[in-house]
Amino acid sequence: MISTLKDAWKIPEIRKKINFTLLMLLVFRLGSNIPVPYMNKAMIAEIFESNQGGLLQFLDLMAGGTFSSFSIFATNIYPYITASIIIQLLTIAIPRLEELAKEGEEGRKKIGKITRVAAVVLALIQAIGMTLGIFRPALEATGTLQKMIVVITLVAGTAFLIWIGDLISEKGVGNGISILIFVGIISRLPAELIKTGQLVAAGSLNIFKVLTFGVVFLAIIAVVVALQEGERKVNVQYAKRVVGRKMYGGQSTHIPVKVSMAGVMPVIFATSLLALPQTISLFTQAGSGWITKWLTPQGSIGIWVYSILQIILIMFFTYFYTAIQFNTVEYSKNLQQNGGFIPGIRPGRPTSEYLNRVVSRITFVGGLSLAILASLPVILSKLFGMDVNFGGTAIIIVVGVALETVKQLESQMLMRHYKGFLK
Repeated sequence: MISTLKDAWKIPEIRKKINFTLLMLLVFRLGSNIPVPYMNKAMIAEIFESNQGGLLQFLDLMAGGTFSSFSIFATNIYPYITASIIIQLLTIAIPRLEELAKEGEEGRKKIGKITRVAAVVLALIQAIGMTLGIFRPALEATGTLQKMIVVITLVAGTAFLIWIGDLISEKGVGNGISILIFVGIISRLPAELIKTGQLVAAGSLNIFKVLTFGVVFLAIIAVVVALQEGERKVNVQYAKRVVGRKMYGGQSTHIPVKVSMAGVMPVIFATSLLALPQTISLFTQAGSGWITKWLTPQGSIGIWVYSILQIILIMFFTYFYTAIQFNTVEYSKNLQQNGGFIPGIRPGRPTSEYLNRVVSRITFVGGLSLAILASLPVILSKLFGMDVNFGGTAIIIVVGVALETVKQLESQMLMRHYKGFLK
């Protein structure tokens, strides 16, 4: 990875993209420290202290500290992720959205606009809930106009982050939304390590428990890398064709079926959905005790319900995303049209069914592995009696986004070399 970054930095065009990405991330981190007006920071700190080890700490970790500081980016990018989930699920149910999805680039742009509008609406609801819900004691606004300024500031922050994410995807390196989440999580890592070190020094935390978690985290990183890099090679043979005096085809190749074709998106989507009922309970302060007991890792029963739901959702979104990215029917048609076939399998429908079986089995292994890795630290922290915010979900997202970004850099470098050969 380091050698890839070094080689990429030597290429002026890619270096410009890297610099642009870093500049956008600098803007993101600067904005994360600009406070929302009419909010009492001391009171916000008290609210977080009273929720030590609870959902607020986890939301703050995923938001990169913008939640605890109640900055202009407090609502973060997650309304956009929730909107993406809703729109993609509706694409299956609503024929018009399904038609747009099949229209290529233009259709994707229209769906993107609909997703952004939905994200702003969700950000507005979340901003109102945050301002008039759990953070109401910290609100120093007296008039309606001042309260509107607080809400509008939060919504504008989310809209600005969506814009930055799109700019990074278009002019920078990697997926902009994923990178913003990545940077947000990484920015909280030093504080979490310092906090753990202080607890060990004070004797409040057993050093052997910390070392055990360190080994678990390293194992998670190794398995995530293996899942991201692992693939099943399906052999393909192309028939020989005589065109004029020349013979074409006859060569052997393979279809690379990735173990984790969906990447880290299933984990991000599952985390966002699981945080939704907890977030609503915090904002409305209604049924929070029941939700904490049954739907959060803090509850004695909730940790098992939460873990089971997390595994089910990650598995669902893994299959869902894989089905979107790898259409076995289209792949089979393209092979048949180009004279390709899988040895021992008839072209057409049998090929499609064979690919579907292969993809389903591999997706099951990849999805289940991701789900177990995401849930394992949460369960261990409960069994060991440790307060661990930087869990399996955060590690999977960080490692997955880093690998995907490096792969994009490698593909851009490869494309540049091809362009050089064509010249």
